[in-house]
Amino acid sequence: MSATPAPKAPTGLDHRIEAAVGCSVDALWEHRDRGLLDEPLARLADAHRTLAAAETSVAFYRVLLHRLASGEFPVDTALFGRIERTVDQLEQAAAARDERHAGVLAVLEPVEAAARLQTPSEETDLPARDIAALLAIARGAKLHEHLLTQRLSVITASGARVGYEQLQQLEQAGLLERDAAHPVHAGQPVTLTDAGRSALAGTRRPQTTGTGRPVPQVGEWPAAARSRH
Repeated sequence: MSATPAPKAPTGLDHRIEAAVGCSVDALWEHRDRGLLDEPLARLADAHRTLAAAETSVAFYRVLLHRLASGEFPVDTALFGRIERTVDQLEQAAAARDERHAGVLAVLEPVEAAARLQTPSEETDLPARDIAALLAIARGAKLHEHLLTQRLSVITASGARVGYEQLQQLEQAGLLERDAAHPVHAGQPVTLTDAGRSALAGTRRPQTTGTGRPVPQVGEWPAAARSRH
């Protein structure tokens, strides 16, 4: 049995992975540890695990840099040296994270393509990009305006960002709504409409894997194993 994995750090691809595989990334990791995934999804789970570890490293050095600059330590040559080393380590961690991100995309895109082919067209005609945005927003999101650039973007609870243009498209389609009672600079809550929830529910029906087998749910053995009885 595999060792207990380290706590999972959120990544910018979590919502896309969940849209493609039809379950949470936590469940995907559990399925991998129990040997319930076919090869494409196993590769995706492994790649995502390395990306989450890289995100943890980035977060560690970012927090350390913030602590060094917080005023806790005397400003002297030793502090400057520690800050310089930490900046270098943060840069290296970010570069490694970007490599892992590209690696996840390389194995995720075929899984997304297979899911689009195997999902009945009557369930939803939304592209994967919009499904991913709806999944992320469903967990909580706010529209913010950047104080300096005045650019608008949606920041979700998972840390993923949805562009303002995409937000407008989803609003026009009747899938999202904003609470205009809150000012944009303070964050306007963005939620799914009934139509948005219905559209998302259609995409979260049991999906099939790249080899045509259903993705097992937590605690469930693969269908192929049951069929032998």
